[in-house]
Amino acid sequence: MRDEEPLQSGENDQIAARLREELARRRISRQALADMARISLSTLEKALSGSRPFSLATVVRIEDVLATALRPGSAAPSPPPDALLAPAHMGSYSRPAVRWIEGAYLTLRPAFSQPGAIYAYCTEIFWDSAGAHLRFTESERADRTFTQAGYVSMPNLSGHTYLVTSEEGQYRLIMLGRGTRERRMFGLLSTLQAGPGSQLLPVASPIALVPLEQIEDPHFGVLLAGNDFYAPYRQILDHAVASDFCRWHA
Repeated sequence: MRDEEPLQSGENDQIAARLREELARRRISRQALADMARISLSTLEKALSGSRPFSLATVVRIEDVLATALRPGSAAPSPPPDALLAPAHMGSYSRPAVRWIEGAYLTLRPAFSQPGAIYAYCTEIFWDSAGAHLRFTESERADRTFTQAGYVSMPNLSGHTYLVTSEEGQYRLIMLGRGTRERRMFGLLSTLQAGPGSQLLPVASPIALVPLEQIEDPHFGVLLAGNDFYAPYRQILDHAVASDFCRWHA
């Protein structure tokens, strides 16, 4: 079929260059785009590098989720009238109103496995054109088996932002207060921690999200006291409780 045939070399090069520009401009990672377009990361990487051409079907999927024309002479896909408005159960937010939150964030929380340690990884928030709402995905986690992804709820009533993972009735929730002037967000994580054997224990902890471009040479993983990154990351994380973005009640 035509839509599964590889594109010509010249056309593929133009599409790859255009797509790399869109990824950089929107600050979307290749993994996030692959998830949005429901294609494998390997397929995307090979097409962008030129080692294997795009198929027409792959390009059309990418154009649909980005709502942008990539093929020379083609028109941008026409989104439905409500494509810029999230579903009611996510807060009915509009795309223009939430553009400020899109991007990659250094994410900090206490490390559950080692008291006093800090766990640092990356969270990316992006607009899902097909679903007409914000989504998030995690990367750079030391425990990749537990990498999370889900949708973003932003109701006007509370002014808070919720990052929700829902898998077969099991939930994990991050509740964030209003962003600061620097677009930093602080709040509370509620999740399950692996305990003895197959036991899962409910846990909660402060959490901080800082735009990745604000961190010079970001470091990910489990950070112990004495690490060069520990003190500045600890100061950021402690701001969640110190500035009353979340509270502990016994």
